[in-house]
Amino acid sequence: MKLRNQFILLAMLLVAAGVMLIVISTGLDKRVLYAAEGFLALCVGFVVYFFHKVIKTLNALANGMDLLNEQDFSSRLARVGQYDADRIVEVFNRMMAQLKSERLRLREQNGFLDLIIQSSPMGVIILDFDSNVMSVNESALQFMGYQSQSDMLGHNLESLTSPLAERLKLVKQGNSETLRLGDAMIYRCSRLSFIDRGAQHPFILIESLTSEVMKAEKKAYEKVIRMIAHEVNNSVAGVTSTLDTIQDSMSGDDDSADMRDAMTVCIERCYGLSRFITRFADVVKIPEPELVKVDLNECVMSAKAFMESVCSEREITLQLNVNDGEVEVNIDSALIEQVLVNVIKNAAESINHGGQITITTASNPQKTIVITDDGAGISDEVADKLFTPFFSTKPNGEGLGLIFIREVLLKHNCAFSLRTYDDGLTRFKITFP
Repeated sequence: MKLRNQFILLAMLLVAAGVMLIVISTGLDKRVLYAAEGFLALCVGFVVYFFHKVIKTLNALANGMDLLNEQDFSSRLARVGQYDADRIVEVFNRMMAQLKSERLRLREQNGFLDLIIQSSPMGVIILDFDSNVMSVNESALQFMGYQSQSDMLGHNLESLTSPLAERLKLVKQGNSETLRLGDAMIYRCSRLSFIDRGAQHPFILIESLTSEVMKAEKKAYEKVIRMIAHEVNNSVAGVTSTLDTIQDSMSGDDDSADMRDAMTVCIERCYGLSRFITRFADVVKIPEPELVKVDLNECVMSAKAFMESVCSEREITLQLNVNDGEVEVNIDSALIEQVLVNVIKNAAESINHGGQITITTASNPQKTIVITDDGAGISDEVADKLFTPFFSTKPNGEGLGLIFIREVLLKHNCAFSLRTYDDGLTRFKITFP
């Protein structure tokens, strides 16, 4: 635009100079006057030709640069009727069409990738170079325990406080680890990166392995328990029958009283072993819950009454904080009461002497039961093994209590967690659907 104005100004100056030359030349020879007029016409013609050949081309280029600067790839330049300028216009229009097509293709690809990420069962968290959360999909929100994206977007990974976030901080860039949390959930977490504008851009993938691992574990321990139960019960039945027969045959012999007493002890031990194996088998045969609408307050009151004597023997205060009004849920009350009894029993056993266990029910925003104790707490090493078959911290523990609790709660579609918090209290939280 500035160059065109400069040429217009030059043309005006040439015209003005020509007029002045003509005025000055009026008193001169006519040949000189004709020569001056011819020179003026030549200058004007040169300016017009130059404007037509150069300025229009430059204007076309300037308009194209404006479109590129505004990233307006839909607009096109019009032909100007000059061969060289029209060639530039044609090349520019082809370039703009290609840019528009490429931009549309990238948008479609990005939209498709966003759709895949948002609907993926795997959790995806994209971080910026300062480890702040830039993007998170619904699966990642669920795994991390947050309700909305605003709870995570813009926050640094180090500032997130959910149980999974605490473990993710320990996973190094480029590594993949399998994490087992205190809510019986198992995740495979990978911290990877992709190339973005020439730089390594970090992101996190979270894959839930809970159902697959639990199915494999259950299949394995069911097979082991059935095989052991079958062999032990068959052997115990034969041994006890033989001992009973021998004991009866020696009943009239006073000299064999000690032997009969020893046999009685052996028979009781056999029955005890049978009962021990039966408890293992019972875990495999947990019945499907018969769901009935029940008030959670009544359920916890019943469990509290049953465990009151156990806690009093250890001088443990068993406190109940029930929600005002009914907390109605669809559950199998017998199975859930058994779960609560197991949880309270475990809490009581974590307290050496004295202390307090508190059972709290709530209905807003979710229907929950929280059992809190001030016992020894759960170490990080133990937390990794919770809800693992046959794992127990008790000297004579069978490692079945938490497995029973897990199976019953999963059959009720409940979410649950067991962990020791920063305040030193251990909480078993059950959230009902």
